[in-house]
Amino acid sequence: MLRKDGRLPHQLRPVRIHRHFVQSSAGSVLIEFGNTRVLCTANVEAQVPQWLAEQNRGWITAEYGMLPGATSPRKTRERVGRMDGRSAEIQRLIGRSLRAVTNLEALGPRSIIVDCDVLEADGGTRTAAITGAWVALVDALTSLTHQLGVAPSQLVRESVAAVSVGLVGGQILLDLSKDEDNGAAVDFNFVIASSGKLVEVQGTAEQALFSEEELLNMLAMARPAAQQLFRLQREALGADWPLPEASFT
Repeated sequence: MLRKDGRLPHQLRPVRIHRHFVQSSAGSVLIEFGNTRVLCTANVEAQVPQWLAEQNRGWITAEYGMLPGATSPRKTRERVGRMDGRSAEIQRLIGRSLRAVTNLEALGPRSIIVDCDVLEADGGTRTAAITGAWVALVDALTSLTHQLGVAPSQLVRESVAAVSVGLVGGQILLDLSKDEDNGAAVDFNFVIASSGKLVEVQGTAEQALFSEEELLNMLAMARPAAQQLFRLQREALGADWPLPEASFT
């Protein structure tokens, strides 16, 4: 059965990764999941949070926001100290996902700040942000390798990508658009490392309960999609890919 946009249930929307989208950041990526577009930038600071000051290890944190024109009707611009709960939760998820696959000890007392700004939102903004943010992070880490005297492979353990899966009209669908997400009875986000291990699973019964079998079926649909995203990350980074060629299948 074809979906409204012509996709089969298990198909991703067209995914495009544009590196070096801005010149002012150590790493920058515009990532598109269909009509969802997120600008991810990564910058290095020669300091860490105070609570890490004596540990001689690095830190990665993220900020996430939606531009007012990213949705219709217009979203009120977020101000410092007035961030809504959804944005705060998503930026924590992005930070956790990136830290999970990075060697923070090799980074030393430095921070990488990753900003994910949604330019257009048509569902899956957090999954697009995680997938694009990893590529921007790699470019930022690569810029440090001469200074640190280490190879990128010593800073990056794995790649990480994310994809949504939902139960819509009794059918499991991959990579939900906004309309599909709004109509989903069950909505999951799977964050997966290139080893196949899970970084995080977020699932919600929006309109109906779900069974263990349905959960496993949704995960089974997410895994090959994650492999597609890893390959797209690999293609985007080209010669700057920091991992062994056999890091995923």
